[in-house]
This record gives sequence, structure tokens and C-alpha cells, in this order.
Amino acid sequence: MRRLLPQVGLYAAALLVAAIILAPPIWLFISSISSSAELLSVPVHWIPEAPTFERYVQVITATGGESAANFRRSLLNSLAVALLVTTICITVGALAAYSFARMSFAGHGNLIYVLLLSYTLPPIMLVIPLFRVMGDLGLTNTIQGLVIIYASLIMPFAIWILRSYFQTIPADLEDAAMIDGCTRLQALARVILPISAPGIVATALFCFLASWEEFLIALIFTSSPAAKTIPVAIAEFTGRHAIDYGMMATGGVIAALPPIAIALVFQRYLISGLSSGAVKG
Repeated sequence: MRRLLPQVGLYAAALLVAAIILAPPIWLFISSISSSAELLSVPVHWIPEAPTFERYVQVITATGGESAANFRRSLLNSLAVALLVTTICITVGALAAYSFARMSFAGHGNLIYVLLLSYTLPPIMLVIPLFRVMGDLGLTNTIQGLVIIYASLIMPFAIWILRSYFQTIPADLEDAAMIDGCTRLQALARVILPISAPGIVATALFCFLASWEEFLIALIFTSSPAAKTIPVAIAEFTGRHAIDYGMMATGGVIAALPPIAIALVFQRYLISGLSSGAVKG
């Protein structure tokens, strides 16, 4: 009996933590399928009497008026921005991280910390200079402008993570490849990158999530549905005189689906990449 009590307490604590973590997304989903009257009723209706998926249909088919059509366009904008930022950060970041991990050059030891320091700067400090630069280049209120800004802000951290992972791979592997006739870039592409798949996937997921959920830059640099991203679109369901809680909840559920799906698909690589990349730094 004494051995059983600690296990019962452990499971009870685990259930409590799980309930605390799962309660918000569950309530978000319940709100998205509840009627407007139920959402505003007192006392609260924890289980909707007449659940409906009409809001999801309106968003997916863009038949729910201008707000639903704009939300679907913002969803596509976010997906395009996140994929482009992830591709740029992984492509350029892998080359930069490899050079930091394997090569020696002037300022090699300090430059990586300068890059990491730039990542720690609050985005609000960079808004005014970035807005002036993007304005001069004609890139405000464009997807291209968001991609450039996000990639430049996320790149230092992507380089840091990939560098730490590359340092865990023995240099003898690429040396053997170069002895067999490979150039350094060929050794990177044929030997290092395939072995580094877990670390690359983990970094790519971080880049995707960081650009997918960013709000401040997107709010300031976009003003039309052609460039707005999904966090801004969700915020716009809050009007001056009314708040559409149902559509906000629906938008929150839809916005959470791509990151969850990606995390589930690449879960094995994600765990392996984060644990291996933490060995050296």
C-alpha cells in the first residue's frame, strides 16, 4: 500500500497538469462550435446545445462575408511566409553554421556571439529603422517584406542551433569524404546534412513557428488583406463596438492546426534534434 500511494499521487499530479494544459485548447474548440448566444450566456454553457461547424465552413469556403474571406487569405499568406522564411533560414543558416563549426577565420570566436546577441534585441527596438528601410525599398505591406524581416531576425538563432549540432558530428566523416574526392560543399551535402536531419528538422520547426505566430511586425508592416498574416486577422475580429468571439475561437483553432500537424509528423526528429544539439554549444 505504501508503494502504491506515491504512484497514485504521481498519476494524479500528471492528470492535473494535463488538464491545465489541455483546458484552453478544448475550451477554444468548444467556443468555435457554440452559437453566439451561448457564448454570451450566463451561466456559461460548457457543452453547446446545438454545436455547429458553420464558422469553419465559412472560413474554408470564404462564404462567410468579407471577414471570412480575408481570414482565409491571411491563412495562405502566413503559410507562404512561414515556408519561405524556413527555407531561407535553413539554406543560408546551414552554410553559415557549418563555417562556424568547421572553419577558422578572423573574429570566428566572437562573431557567433554577436549574431546571438542580435537575436536577443527586442523587435520593438528595430521597428522604426526597419520601417524606414522597407519603405524606401517599397516593401511595406508586402509578403516579400515580411519574409526579409522574419528571416533576418530568426537567422542568428538558426545558425546557433545548427552550429551546435554540427559540432557533435565527428570531422573524420567529412575528411574521409574529401579524401575520396569530394569537395567541402559535396561533403556537406552528401555526408553532414543527411546525418544532421534531426537537427535540421528541429531548427526548421522553430523557424516555421517563430514566423507563423509573429504578431508585432506583421501588425505594423501590413495594412491590407493581401499581406496580412493570420495573427493579425484573428485580432481584427475584435471590432470597435463588438467582438466576434466565435470567429476568434475558430481562427485560433485553425491557426493551431499546421504547427500541431508538423510537430506530430516530425516528432521523432524534433526530440532527437533538440537533445543532440544541446550536447555542445
